[in-house]
Parts: sequence; C-alpha cells; structure tokens
Amino acid sequence: MPGGKTVLAAVCAVSLLLAVAFVPSSRSVFAAEAPKTTIFPLAEIRPGLKGIGRTVFVGSKIEEFQVEILGVLKNVSPRQSVILARLSGGPLENAGVLAGMSGSPVYIDGRLVGAVALGFQFSKEPIAGITPIEQMLEAFEEEPGQSATPAVKTAWSFEPGAESADGPRLVSSGTPNLLPPSWNENNPVFWQGGQASLIPVATPLVLSGFTSEAMEHFVNPLRSLGLVPVQGGGSGSSDGNTMGDPSRLQPGSMISVQLVRGDLSASADGTVTLVDQGRVYAFGHPFLSAGPTEIPFSESQVITVLADYSNSMKITTSGGLLGVIGQDRSSGIFGLLGGKARTVPVEIEMVSSRGASRSYHFEVVNDHFLLPFLMNFTALSAISSTERLVGDSTLRVEETISLDGLPDVKSESFVSGSTNIAVEAAQSAAVPLAYLTQSGVGPLDIHNIHLKFVSTDRRLVEELEQVWGNKREVNPGDTLELTALLRGQDGKEMLQKTTVEIPANLTPGPLTITVADGNAMDRMEQGREGRSFVPKNMQQLVRAINKSRHNNRLYVRLARSETGFVLQGENFPSPPPSVVRALSADPALSTNVSPTFLSTVADSEMDPVPSVVTGNKSITVTVKD
Repeated sequence: MPGGKTVLAAVCAVSLLLAVAFVPSSRSVFAAEAPKTTIFPLAEIRPGLKGIGRTVFVGSKIEEFQVEILGVLKNVSPRQSVILARLSGGPLENAGVLAGMSGSPVYIDGRLVGAVALGFQFSKEPIAGITPIEQMLEAFEEEPGQSATPAVKTAWSFEPGAESADGPRLVSSGTPNLLPPSWNENNPVFWQGGQASLIPVATPLVLSGFTSEAMEHFVNPLRSLGLVPVQGGGSGSSDGNTMGDPSRLQPGSMISVQLVRGDLSASADGTVTLVDQGRVYAFGHPFLSAGPTEIPFSESQVITVLADYSNSMKITTSGGLLGVIGQDRSSGIFGLLGGKARTVPVEIEMVSSRGASRSYHFEVVNDHFLLPFLMNFTALSAISSTERLVGDSTLRVEETISLDGLPDVKSESFVSGSTNIAVEAAQSAAVPLAYLTQSGVGPLDIHNIHLKFVSTDRRLVEELEQVWGNKREVNPGDTLELTALLRGQDGKEMLQKTTVEIPANLTPGPLTITVADGNAMDRMEQGREGRSFVPKNMQQLVRAINKSRHNNRLYVRLARSETGFVLQGENFPSPPPSVVRALSADPALSTNVSPTFLSTVADSEMDPVPSVVTGNKSITVTVKD
C-alpha cells in the first residue's frame, strides 16, 4: 500500500545514516532510491490471514512454507507486539520451529509482515511468534551511540614507597565478569486461558576445533544466551580474507555470525529477513543484546535438518565473509554487506611436559564482553586437547597483549593441583583481558594476543615456613638482609634471600616486615582503609595491570602503625604532626584525602620461582635513634 512504501522509505533513509555511521567506507554502496519491498502493517493483521514464509532447509536453496495468522499478542514487552502464527510445510510438520529459522521472512499478499523469531519449547505443533517488520526497522532508526562499557568492580590499590612514582597497582577483589550479559526473555504469555513461555527461537552455535570438555563446561552460559552449541566444521583458515558473493544473499538466506574464525571457529547461524541496498536485517530477536558492535558475518549452508524432542535445528556450515553486523538490538540484528570487521588475532602455544609444542591461530570478535569470554572458552579447549584434566599437574600461563600506542600488557601465573587445573588456567588467561576491555576508562585498540601454556605432570607448590633477618635493630638508611625458608610438596627446602633498604627518614620505633605471596599481600591491601584508587586513563590502567602481583614469588612490605594519608592516589606515610593536624582538621579535604593507620614505608619483591608460592610471615625490627 502507498502508506507502507512511504513509511519504509523514511525508515530506510534513517537506516542509511545508521549504516554510514559505523562503516564509513561503505558510503558509496547505498543509493537513495526507495526499496522494492513493501510492508504489511501490524494494524492490518487479522486472525485467519494466510501467507508464506521463506527459509533454507537444505544447502542454500530458499524454500517456501505456509503461514496462518492466529492473532496478535500486544505489549508482550514494553511497546513490543508479537504476531502468533501456525507454520506448515517442509520438515516443519515433524520438526516444529527450527533453531536457525530466526529471521525467516513472512509475507502476505507479497508484502513483508515480519520475521519468525519466537516459539514454544516442547510444543507439539509449529506455532511461532513473528516479530513485526515495523518493530525491526524502528529498532535501528536512531543513530547508534557508543555501547556502555561497565566498569570492573575491582579495587585499584596504590602501593607506596620506592615504586610510588610508577602509579597504582592492581589489587583484585574478585574475578571480573567473564560472561556476556545474558538475555532471557521469560515473559509469561497467556493464550486461550493457558500459560506458556514464548521464548526466542534458539540460535545454533556451530563449534569447530573445540573439545567436548570445553563445550560441556560452557554449555550452560551459552544456553543462557540463547545459543545451542553444535559440533560442526569450520573454515579452518585464520586469514579471514575469503569473501563470499553478496549478490546471492536474499530474504530467507542463511547467514553465519562469526565469533571465532580460524583453527578454532564459533559461528551463530540465523536467517535474513530483509536485504535493502546493502543493508541486512536478520534474526528478529536479539543475538546477544550487544547494542552497537562489530562482528563479521558470512554465508552459510544447511547440511541437514535435525528433528529433536527438545530443540530441532538446522545443521550448518559457514562460507565466505559477506559483511559486518553493526547493531544487535531487541528486534534483531542489522548489518552491511561489504567491508571487514576489526578482529583480534590470537595465538595459543601449548608446550607439554613431554616437550611437544602445538600452536593455534585464530581471530576473535573485538567486543568488550565477548572477547574475554571467548578467550576463556578457546584457552580451555586448547589446554584440554593436549593435557590431562585429572591428576597432579602444573600449568605456567604467560600472556602478552599488544596494544596500539601503549606498552604491552604482560602477565605470568602458575596453576597447580590435581583437579580443575585447565579451567583455572584458562580463566587466569582471560582475567587481564577482562580488566582491559571492561574498565571503561578509555578507548582500546588490541593488536594481537599471545598465550603460552607450559605444563608439568606434577604439583609445583612452595610453602613459606619461616622468615628471619640478620639484624634485630637497624638505623635509618641501613640495609637488612632477609632470608625466607620455602618447603616444596616433596619436602625439599629452598632458601631465598633479599636485601631491603630502611628509609633514611624513618623515626625511631618498631617496624613490621611482612613477607607473603602475592594473593596474601593483595588480601591485606584490600582490608586497609584509604586504599581504593580508580585509573583515570588507559596508560594508568596498563601500568596497574603490569604491576599486579604474581603467585610465583614473595613480596616484602615494611610498615608501621601510625597515621598516614592517601591524597588522590598518592601515599604520604609518617607525615609530620603539623601535617596530620592540618589534613585531619580541614573538612574541605575529606573527599580527596583518606587516612591510613598502617603506613607502608617501603616494599619490594623477591626473585620468581618456577612454582606456586604460598604463605605469610611477619617479623619486627626496631629502628634506633
């Protein structure tokens, strides 16, 4: 109808601005002419109307299925309506609504009604919820802004003493969020007096190169995101340059949203609803609710349809790249044909206890939540493919994250034990990346990531048993030699020595010297008042992560019980009495100054050892006048 053409033309004009906004190189792709497809307005939908849908059941051939409108569920969620319809034809009679059908376009009298997007789990017949095309178009009317990046809820602790000029040190109060925010549309829908759950049609996540152990570990987080893990085959190529033919993409075609591509691959498959002058609308429901994003998508072919009692699905395989998904909203995903998404090259190197070495090369989507999650997933798969999962073992984890215009982020950690070693090692590899991407302190451009896991088929843990010094009394400016006694799992002893300098400005009195592993020292810092500090830029964040304590060495802290202050992240231990009175008395400074009652006057670290180190010991020496 003419009104429908006018509405769609206006919407597409705005969509053109949207498309140009996030892929500048595609400006010349779009023309100003009105689209050929007209819409069937939601206001004209009536029970009993008949139509057709289009999707792929085998290969890349688009086939038709029949649609009978049952009614409209209005305001299922705020300002969102769903068209309820009965589907028939092809394998739908036996298999029901298929995972992978999300986005299949529905037409009445040649006009586009919307996309198959919702279904009832365990339903005996293929009844589906259709997202009206008007809602899909409206979801992408507004020009996209930057996606909100939640700050990591972690303490950023400033360490005083000789290292104070280097900025704060990261002290983690817990593991950052390694899972993307899940979306579970569990809205109760009442229909004909009964209650049922109308949920998004599941999206098959085709995994290649992933071990069954890794898939089993992550199956629940993936299902919470509406993804059904399926073992499949991938491109097996890490270059990511193989391009498909955009001219073959039509409403009803399958596409594959590429999360990981290379030696390991993970791709989510769905159906295209509308292709308009280079703009692609698909799925009809949120993929991951990522908002503005940048994910490559490719061609996809259906190998076969699998009928299942709980979740029938299309078994697919991905092909050449077609373009970039730039928006992931409540009513579907929106992308552009052509162009190439920015991805992060990753190399994982596995060195086993037998001396064998194996490397994996792949690219991961550049998204602040998905990147750490997928690194965790791929790392666990790489470890479990070569190393045992039960029995005494130790994994050394070395990671280098190369950044544009910033120093490399480097970390090293050891994981040792008899169970869950692979899970803990994979998580430790993802944690620094999560701090970087989820901090919210500034833009970040990751060039590449290199991970190295070195395994040993025995537990390597050293426990701190005793600490002593060569003096009980020291003068300001003196040096003190400390000796730490470590005992391994096999009972063997190891001595570590270090020399600490006593600050020349110390006043007479007792001085507490604490020697502890990195985790124990972090816990002590978390319990102290006035220690919180939030990085204000990426340079400070990178320094804080690089200065974070490791679990394969001992740290030394010199402290005394007296009033000190932290002013805008700078530590002022043992200030003169006049400064203490001034800072304590001025209420205007209370928001910028935090008092401390155990002042750290110096700290250092001992040499690393090739094992996990645990323990916490303190001694006291007297500073003479």
